[in-house]
Amino acid sequence: MPLGTTASIAASIAALFAAALTREEEREEDRALIETVLKGDASAYRGLVERYEQRIYSVAYGMVRNQEDARDLAQDTFIKAYNNLHRFRLESSFYTWLYRIAMNVCIDFHRRRKLRRTEEFDEGIGARGSDGMIDPMHRKLDPGKDLERKQLREKIMAAMDELPEDQKQIIVLREIDGMSYKEIAEVLDIPEGTVMSRLFYARKKLQTALKDSQ
Repeated sequence: MPLGTTASIAASIAALFAAALTREEEREEDRALIETVLKGDASAYRGLVERYEQRIYSVAYGMVRNQEDARDLAQDTFIKAYNNLHRFRLESSFYTWLYRIAMNVCIDFHRRRKLRRTEEFDEGIGARGSDGMIDPMHRKLDPGKDLERKQLREKIMAAMDELPEDQKQIIVLREIDGMSYKEIAEVLDIPEGTVMSRLFYARKKLQTALKDSQ
């Protein structure tokens, strides 16, 4: 085996161990903060909010595509998590538990919005722009491509709106939150094989939708 390949493999293994160690350290810190909150020091919850607020906001934005709604839903998520903190199992991942709450909050939001649309037609509901979208693939591009990028984002997000809820969750977790298949499986409490299957069909549907829109 070439020396370069051996070094590359060793570096990859080292990176995996470092990432695992970092996640375990985060879990330990989370547990300490949660225990402090449960003992009566509510101010310790601030540490959990500061650690995860951007990730939860990104997940919410990926689901609703509106900045203000995403902020409100992220706030609702942390409020619900705080009110139910006594139910959290300390041996579990706090972020996994928090993410599930966030997804339920977003799903409830979609249901309420669909109900409002059915009861009363409002032209403004579906006319929200996508400016300010969190773009995990963001790069500095020349101004001439801004419109093209914006149109592509709008097409992608419109196509995402047509996905079944379970497939949309997978896309958000993988493409926006950057989770591994194993992490997604833990969050959604499904086998990794199911994660891969849903992601495959979600990507296929997105590709078809984008191709048809051209």
